[in-house]
Amino acid sequence: MTRLNIGLVVALLAVAALSVAAGKVWVPWDAWTATDPRSIIIVELRLPRTVLALVVGAALGLSGAVMQGYLRNPLADPGLFGVSTGAAFGAVLALYFGYAAQMWLLPGFALVGAGVTMALLALIAGRSGSLILFTLAGMILTSIFGSLTSLAISLAPTPFVSSQIVTWLLGALTDRSWDDVKVAAPLVAVGAALLFATGRSLDALTLGEQAARSMGVDPARLQWLVIAGVALTVGASVATAGQIGFVGLIVPHMVRPFAGHRPSAILLPSALGGALLLTLADALVRIAPTVSELRLGIAMSMLGGPFFLYLLIAMRRRLA
Repeated sequence: MTRLNIGLVVALLAVAALSVAAGKVWVPWDAWTATDPRSIIIVELRLPRTVLALVVGAALGLSGAVMQGYLRNPLADPGLFGVSTGAAFGAVLALYFGYAAQMWLLPGFALVGAGVTMALLALIAGRSGSLILFTLAGMILTSIFGSLTSLAISLAPTPFVSSQIVTWLLGALTDRSWDDVKVAAPLVAVGAALLFATGRSLDALTLGEQAARSMGVDPARLQWLVIAGVALTVGASVATAGQIGFVGLIVPHMVRPFAGHRPSAILLPSALGGALLLTLADALVRIAPTVSELRLGIAMSMLGGPFFLYLLIAMRRRLA
């Protein structure tokens, strides 16, 4: 377990270095000095983008691992709760009404959307902590906010606004600055602390709801920790990078064979693996031989779609 985490950290440092140097214009190692004019590319463009990729990737990987443990469903993903689509809808409203020109308003709207979704999820699911009711509530909210987002696109006041909304929804880390890091990092840190606090309860939940209750697990408290943690981590990620899917689905499956099947054991490796995957993917879309940079959300969907199909086929074979 320790070896896995150390290996992931070493790989993460190597990929982060690659991300800082890589791009349509590669920055050589000898340019990493304050006296070299090219250093501004590193300090103001590459470094904040790399740090944000690390933060967002860790947030999505960790939230996916917690959701799979809480719902006891290996196909669970942060988008299932509706927090991602709720945050996206909040950001879409900011773009729709032209508030995105103010630096803090778009992230603020996205976080409000995530918070409203969190409150509705708790209201619909109630205090019972029922996993089935919780999942259904998430699916309902995902459908509602997804349809409202489509409505906003179709009723956009100008074609430019419509194009801006669609482009933002595709997800990317292009043109991100230290201001975006300042928005995401504290919120992700608080959300991650809440999600790590669920570890022992998730382990007990593998024995069943009744057994977990007998071991002292409070379902309502656990539900609130999961809702608040996922809302903060996913909401902050969507607020700064748009919708980037499948990280929370892919990473826990990749680390589980090495970390074991105990939910608490895969939380830290999933956070490190998520940061590694998203940072590597962001570096690859920058150096890909395309006329314009491929959107990171599209790249992750191209990777995650076949992976999801593979999981479904493998699950069907096990059940047959």
